[in-house]
Amino acid sequence: MTDSTRITTVLGIESSCDECSAAVVRYEGPASVRCLSVSTFSQIEIHRPYGGVVPEIASRNHLESINPMIDRALADAGVAIDGIAVTNRPGLVGALLVGVSAAKALAYAHAKPLVATHHLEGHAASIFLDREKDAGEIPLPLLLAVVSGGHTNLYVMKSLPAGWSETFLSDSLVGRSRDDAAGEAFDKTAKILGFPYPGGVWIDRTAQAGNAAAFDFPRALPQKTNFDFSFSGLKTAVALAAEKIRKENRLQENLPDLCASLQEAIVDALLGKMYRASHEYRCRSLAIVGGVAANSRLRGRLDAEWKAQGYAVPPLFPKHAYCTDNAAMIAAAGLFRLRQGRALAQADLLTLNAIANPER
Repeated sequence: MTDSTRITTVLGIESSCDECSAAVVRYEGPASVRCLSVSTFSQIEIHRPYGGVVPEIASRNHLESINPMIDRALADAGVAIDGIAVTNRPGLVGALLVGVSAAKALAYAHAKPLVATHHLEGHAASIFLDREKDAGEIPLPLLLAVVSGGHTNLYVMKSLPAGWSETFLSDSLVGRSRDDAAGEAFDKTAKILGFPYPGGVWIDRTAQAGNAAAFDFPRALPQKTNFDFSFSGLKTAVALAAEKIRKENRLQENLPDLCASLQEAIVDALLGKMYRASHEYRCRSLAIVGGVAANSRLRGRLDAEWKAQGYAVPPLFPKHAYCTDNAAMIAAAGLFRLRQGRALAQADLLTLNAIANPER
């Protein structure tokens, strides 16, 4: 039997949506992982004409891209791997199946241990990638916000990855979006305003020249003891405001103000809930991961406000390259799981399946 603690290098495979990615990472400490290589093919240009991800197109492109991404990641890393990690939940089931099938074939053919990885656990592990200092210095508990296109969740992390239980995500969840996630709110309002897909980055850029107080958009679920989110009402409010000024032929001149105002509404909602939850659960540090973690206004405000919230250490963010979907974060999460001895049993290796939404 393989000594799980001797697993130091892992190949990660991510294909849950529109990013086909492979990466190799190396263990460097109880909560520190170094990325040796990452190779990602983004389908943004493919889906842009449709204004969003088309599942069938995404799945077919993963079939074309998966082997070249794996080959390049392995070649760039130039090391032998000890195990394999693959995203098998949640996501687009057809897209997930491509990565899962590739991982199973590699694990079987080369007799390597395989671990099925939850996509959100990958995002949680992204803050431990390529850290300048050992992550063991992070004060716990940590309030972790996973803010992406599909999820806006708050978790209270009471242990570092080496100590995560099998039910870490469900056990530590304290807040979630009841409808649209923050990333969806950015993309859907961007589409309303005429920006190309994906729209979040366009709103961020356009908002730089706008007045965040120009439009009074709603902040839903303001209750102090409620840590859930809702962004569907904001989407409706932006649509109504845009329709009104479009009829007045003033949309273009008002775009910076609209973008700044809606962005501020999203950031207000996120930070308000995060601060209240962190104080409720007596968290000593705070981190934001996921695609929306790259938003400049969110980062800027948190950097400016963290001292006033009583934190002794700065807020934690992944590097920009690890905010959007990537295989390095999956490899990192899988590495800790493999070192815990949680590889799939041989009998389960070929029966591993993709799960579109494990929460339902």
